[in-house]
Amino acid sequence: MIRHDYSRVDPKRRAYIDHKKRQFAKAEFAQQNYEHRLNFYTLPPTAEVTLEEFETWAINRLKVLSELEACSFRNRSQEETAEYMTSILNKYLPLRSNSSRGTNLQEERKRDHYSHFILRLAFSSTEELRRRFSHLETILFRLRFREDDPRERQDFVRTLDLEWEEVGEDEKRELRDQMLAAIGSKKGEEQDWFKVDWERVPELVSQRKVLLKRGMAYVPAREQTSLVVAEFTKRLDEQLELTARALPRLDEDDRLAPILAHLSQSFTAPEAAYSSSDANIDGLSAINAGAIDTLSQNFPLCMQNLHMTLRANSHLKHYGRLQYTLFLKGIGLSLEECIIFWRRSFKLMTDDKFHKEYKYNIRHSYGDVGGDANRRGRGYTPYSCQKILTEALPGPGQTHGCPYRTFTVENLTGLLQRVGVQDREVLQGVRDDVKKQRYHVACNRVFEHAHKKEIKKVKDEGSWSATDLDTIVHPNTYFKRSWLLKHLGEGNAGVVGGDRMEE
Repeated sequence: MIRHDYSRVDPKRRAYIDHKKRQFAKAEFAQQNYEHRLNFYTLPPTAEVTLEEFETWAINRLKVLSELEACSFRNRSQEETAEYMTSILNKYLPLRSNSSRGTNLQEERKRDHYSHFILRLAFSSTEELRRRFSHLETILFRLRFREDDPRERQDFVRTLDLEWEEVGEDEKRELRDQMLAAIGSKKGEEQDWFKVDWERVPELVSQRKVLLKRGMAYVPAREQTSLVVAEFTKRLDEQLELTARALPRLDEDDRLAPILAHLSQSFTAPEAAYSSSDANIDGLSAINAGAIDTLSQNFPLCMQNLHMTLRANSHLKHYGRLQYTLFLKGIGLSLEECIIFWRRSFKLMTDDKFHKEYKYNIRHSYGDVGGDANRRGRGYTPYSCQKILTEALPGPGQTHGCPYRTFTVENLTGLLQRVGVQDREVLQGVRDDVKKQRYHVACNRVFEHAHKKEIKKVKDEGSWSATDLDTIVHPNTYFKRSWLLKHLGEGNAGVVGGDRMEE
């Protein structure tokens, strides 16, 4: 994807260039033609793309993989996952069949192809990342394979040149009874059978859907999906290993390194950009400082913890104040009201101390003072889950960060019970999520429990789509969705909160 011009290399040094790099010296960088919707991603992309496309396509694919992982952790069936992912795939990674007669098929397939290889680069550095990437790409491929047009699917399979051996009629007659017993059906006589090395279809072996004989697995044609998917995983794992070995020797554009590092970090929790439109919540036209106590019921646990600590101690340390201030800014609290909120909350100090030591930082967060970016009135943006999860752990007396990550299991359970989560199954699910370091999944589990009646209602009515209920990866998204669900059908609430507090 990134061109290297070796014609400019000193002739005396050219002979010493690694042969793996020299082989690309005269590569043809051209658009590829995608005949099939499905892809085993055997050949790397060869056309040039912009850095913006490079990053945007990768982030969109990462969003899809993250949602698939969330479905897996929630133990959704294949059918439930397919239904849930339909609108998400259409939004972030559409990929239509030839029979759809769409006009952008080549562009869709190009984005799919490139985004796969970009993430392959980003997630090849460690065994854990490779394992997760392979697992999720396999789920995505299986989903697409099952839903592909049958004729186009078979055309694609024929291009794979898979090492399957068709079972002949003589062998079928010899093993007839054993074959029928293996699949528990007399329909085995009416279908074709293939035989492959049993290690290539572990899923079918574990599910006892094949006949094992002489070190081979005899597979009925109806299980072709598992055969193809197993081959996809096998090849991808091999390619990821090769990519991992090549990473230290890659001579890529330095501009790519921070993008790839950012993408790999996003596997902790997907990055979610904050937009000022996120503060525009239907029915919530204005918020004043007196409203925060009431609105805190709709906050995610990280912000509830900060709010309760602030109310208990009348103080928060610097990073806690920064995280909470940006969140409050993100839900629509104005600078003026935010200053009032903090002054009232710091009730144990004098006005003089507050103005000298704290007021400036609040104004700086809002972009009212500070450097050039702040002078343009933007200030800092509210922290996403990824930002919170990848920051340094809080020290003594500090309360910032994500409680699912920073609290002990006992303290986390106590905090959840304190905010109203009493269901034992939910608490056990959270403990399991935390053990697997799926902190944002634990947070979403609590959200779905707290809003289960409202979520069921909007699903039954069809008033919210799957993308309206996708995995939450930003504290401000949590608040907005929580508030909207808890106020379904209500009109505009006007100014939210009690009487305006005076400074």
